[in-house]
Amino acid sequence: MAAPMEVAVCTDSAAQLWSCIVWELHSGANLLTYRGGQAGPRGLALLNGEYLLAAQLGKNYISAWELQRKDQLQQKIMCPGPVTCLTTSPNGLYVLAGIAESIYLWEVSTGNLLVILSRHYQDVSCLRFTGDSSHFLSGGKDCLVLVWSLCSVLQVDPSRTPAPRHVWSRHTLPITDLHCGFGGPLARVATSSLDQTVKLWEVSSGELLLSVLFDVAIVAVTMDLAEHHLFCGGSDGSIFQVDLCTWPGQREKTFQPEQDSGKAFRGHRNQVTCLSVSTDGSVLLSGSHDETVRLWDVQSKQCIRTVTLKGPVTNASIMLAPLSMLSSDFRPGLPLPHFNKHLLGAEHGDEPHRGGFTLRLGLHQQGSEPSHLERAEQLHAVMSGTMEKSVLGGQDQLRIRVAELEDEVRNLRKVNRDLFDFSTRIITRPAKRCTSGRKEVPAHPRSQQHGP
Repeated sequence: MAAPMEVAVCTDSAAQLWSCIVWELHSGANLLTYRGGQAGPRGLALLNGEYLLAAQLGKNYISAWELQRKDQLQQKIMCPGPVTCLTTSPNGLYVLAGIAESIYLWEVSTGNLLVILSRHYQDVSCLRFTGDSSHFLSGGKDCLVLVWSLCSVLQVDPSRTPAPRHVWSRHTLPITDLHCGFGGPLARVATSSLDQTVKLWEVSSGELLLSVLFDVAIVAVTMDLAEHHLFCGGSDGSIFQVDLCTWPGQREKTFQPEQDSGKAFRGHRNQVTCLSVSTDGSVLLSGSHDETVRLWDVQSKQCIRTVTLKGPVTNASIMLAPLSMLSSDFRPGLPLPHFNKHLLGAEHGDEPHRGGFTLRLGLHQQGSEPSHLERAEQLHAVMSGTMEKSVLGGQDQLRIRVAELEDEVRNLRKVNRDLFDFSTRIITRPAKRCTSGRKEVPAHPRSQQHGP
């Protein structure tokens, strides 16, 4: 069986000849080009191995192509405003987009807008899902990185505002990029910022593992598959390699170019906008505002291929080519639905999608097993029953205990009432008076026997 083919997928902001180009990583041969718009930075995503999505630069829609019908734009997903960043869940069930300071989450099978998250204070600049689709992360120009649990976001009461699982606020300038490693909820996340730092976090605990300070602003960040190396793209065109296995227990590190000269890739003439590493970790792909995409040998730090585009590079990533990309007669198993712009669909002005039927993507992966929400409900019911039995001893003992407490309350009320009546009689007892009208002071019983 032939090894999976790795391809490079790139876009630029000019889009004079095409919107997106796909070329074979090692030979450099052009495979596919897609036409129809300009993809914005952090705005390119592959959906379910069947569609290519691109958030259009400065426009309020997302372009969608079938992977093989490259010359025909399949659909425009209309949005309430310009899309600043875009991603899809690895299981192909959800689309996530940043629009201004809000995050929009759609269900692919129905096109329903499930939730709008508004916890950032400025524009959302980057979005990422974890590898198991259980969590997603958002970074914004407000210097915050938020970690969201997908299950919690979908189960939240509509009257309440969903809350992120973690709020990472250690950066002091806008977030420029995010990279999520493997491991699902146990993954490590790298974040870059204009504050000249790259930070490494743990999703499960929210703990900061490492902070690296550079002498330039960092615009792009990625890690190799084994998470041995961190690659950081600077605003001056340099790319820095940080070895994660050489600083055990050290939380703060300053990258010094004069001492770490063998850990830098140099060749770009303008800021590096995107980075990606091959599956085996031997090749690094970089895109820059100097209108070039470069392929680097990680071991020697030498540039082995340069591809010149027509404008500043907005997206460049390495991926394993899905079968639908390599087979000319492949067609998607399910069509894309109409995507709603509002939470309540047609009640807020979206036209209902008539003449069709609802299909759910991902059912071939789900099988007959219960969903994550059903499992969570079952677990909650078991835990609630166990707690009730262990703490209260069951419903029968609960009723007996309530009756005992009610009897005790009645007895205490009777005692209190008797005490109040007794105190009232003592205080309000009238004093004796003399016949002359002069008030007589009560005397001791012994003194009353002898008279005045």
